[in-house]
Amino acid sequence: MRINLLSSFAAGILISTTICGAVYLTDKSDASNGSAKTSETQPTVTVSEKEMKNKLVTKGYIVQTKAEYDKNMKDAKASVEKQAPPEENKAAKTVTKVMVNVSEGMTSIDVGRMLEAAGIVPNAFNFSQDIEQKGIENKLRPGVFQVDSEMSYDQVVSTIFK
Repeated sequence: MRINLLSSFAAGILISTTICGAVYLTDKSDASNGSAKTSETQPTVTVSEKEMKNKLVTKGYIVQTKAEYDKNMKDAKASVEKQAPPEENKAAKTVTKVMVNVSEGMTSIDVGRMLEAAGIVPNAFNFSQDIEQKGIENKLRPGVFQVDSEMSYDQVVSTIFK
């Protein structure tokens, strides 16, 4: 009896789904058809260039022609060039001082990465290769060393690798 009850329930669902599908597909009204496309044409309004500019200006925008923009950019560049600092101030170079903290187990590539991040050496890998070529990679001792950008490359190496 239980199986008959279950098959009767399934048959009822199948029949009701078939009826609903048939009604849906045979209905010709536009309200139930969700894929119907309606096209409403909007009337085109022509606005003059002067009206557009006035509307934008009242909303806080700045309206320029290409020629006006180019002239303003040229004037701005010229004023910046006039205000450029003299060559004497450009010669002044800032000095970067860096405290290099070498801990136990660090290698020359680790030190090179720190120096590269500080802007003291240009490339950490080349720094490490140079240390290995000089044969001083084992002279790296833990400690805190101060180096600056005025030091030569050899001075930096001799400060850290004693």
